[in-house]
Amino acid sequence: MKSTPLSLIAGAVALAAVTGFAALNVPGETGAPEAEAAVRLPVERSSLLCPSPGGSDLAETTYTSFTSAGPGDGEAGTAELKAAEPATADDEDPKDGEDKGDKEGKEGKGDGKKEKAGPDKPVVALKEAGKPVTAETAASDAPALIGTATGRLAPGWAAQQTTVIEAGNARGLLGVSCSAPDTDFWFPGASTAENRQDYIHLTNPDDAAAVADIELYGPKGPLTSDVGDGITVPAHSSVPLLLSTLTGDAADDVTVHVTTRGGRIGAAVKVADEETGSDWLTASAEPAKTLVLPGIPADATSVRLVAFAPGEDDADVKVQLMGKDATFSPAGNDTLHIKSEMTTSVDLKDVTRGEPGSLRLTPVGTGTTPIVAALRVVRGTGSKQEIAYIPATKPVGERATAADNRAKSSVLSLTAPGATAKVKVTASAGSGGGEPAVTSYTVKAGTTLEVDPETPAGLKGSYALTVETESGGPVHAARTLTITKGGIKMFTVQTLPNDGGTVDVPTVTQDLSVLED
Repeated sequence: MKSTPLSLIAGAVALAAVTGFAALNVPGETGAPEAEAAVRLPVERSSLLCPSPGGSDLAETTYTSFTSAGPGDGEAGTAELKAAEPATADDEDPKDGEDKGDKEGKEGKGDGKKEKAGPDKPVVALKEAGKPVTAETAASDAPALIGTATGRLAPGWAAQQTTVIEAGNARGLLGVSCSAPDTDFWFPGASTAENRQDYIHLTNPDDAAAVADIELYGPKGPLTSDVGDGITVPAHSSVPLLLSTLTGDAADDVTVHVTTRGGRIGAAVKVADEETGSDWLTASAEPAKTLVLPGIPADATSVRLVAFAPGEDDADVKVQLMGKDATFSPAGNDTLHIKSEMTTSVDLKDVTRGEPGSLRLTPVGTGTTPIVAALRVVRGTGSKQEIAYIPATKPVGERATAADNRAKSSVLSLTAPGATAKVKVTASAGSGGGEPAVTSYTVKAGTTLEVDPETPAGLKGSYALTVETESGGPVHAARTLTITKGGIKMFTVQTLPNDGGTVDVPTVTQDLSVLED
């Protein structure tokens, strides 16, 4: 049976009212408007996951939550990080305190006040944009955090977890930007060696259990593993797994590939080295033929590049350092051959030679094989060595944020691998007070610009750094946070990829002809 014109028009009116974007056109009507191009609009909801910082009685952790001040449109919204529910992993070492879950009555501290963080009470709650909020814990069993932001606090929401461990094999400054859930992660730079204790943390923010698979690749190819498939991560929970228990093969450099069969998770690798301390290794940017790894400190004493080529084809890449004034290839390491499904590493030693730099990997000739990569960076010598990791990262794009910064302790690295670019850097108000500071910088093509951000006037507490591209080519950025403890310059590096604060929303036009028989 054919629908009558009246019923068609009535249905179209109802559809237009629901979508808010539709344009009403009766079939056969001339002059129907064409579909307009998509527009970018702020997101209305964001999710972030922070891995458990637990595992040491000496750990002191600070959480920082921040959203850049926007135009003020939309609902006020909320941004809260809550404790994940307790979960037990079969491979957990009960002595190390990894992910024993949150206990009701755990001590926390928000903006200088001690609070009790129950199962439903936020550990960190952000109520206004433009000013960070902090909380602290010294609990050895501090849980993973699961967060959601809505309304005006959702676009560009950022959070960081910063842990200081002053002594022991796991000593160091461990920093990690809380990340959005996903289904596919690559971690070049992990290890199953005897002198390493690398834990992969899997966190599930959703109401249903997620199922994950973990693949390990060493210098000679896939590592034998019978327990890396079908790992269940319960709803609203986090599970840590010691990588060396997933395989009987010991390897200094390993690439970890995490995928999900169902559900979404957050993933990060907590690295502990007996000689050089500990830090978080976050996921590399998705496989691509060209990668940028920004923010190698000027005083790095050792830089190790770890790369991996997924799939069936080998990759040959050109290795270049974008320094303070120009781009050049490290002597003896101008190219790197990466065999398919074999983790490849090369020691670049003190490649920066006293100047800040960023690494760029590009295909040799017409190569198109995608790769993933990360840098293991060491500062200091002997017993005062300290490590940090720099994964390949995407450009800043419209905006990116590093949430936790301290006066005279933060350094920002900006690199323009293509064309010269201009960026705006905003140092926010402090968590305890202060006025924002805004500075613009020009980054010359093929160079790395290292800057000491302007400290907000009257700063009290910590502050956030927001980088926005104003003109020119793409910019990649990283922030180095340094805290000296016991004569050791403990440091951590966080890259600043685009915050995903806006999305393309297509404009829809209504075509009633699809309703005709």
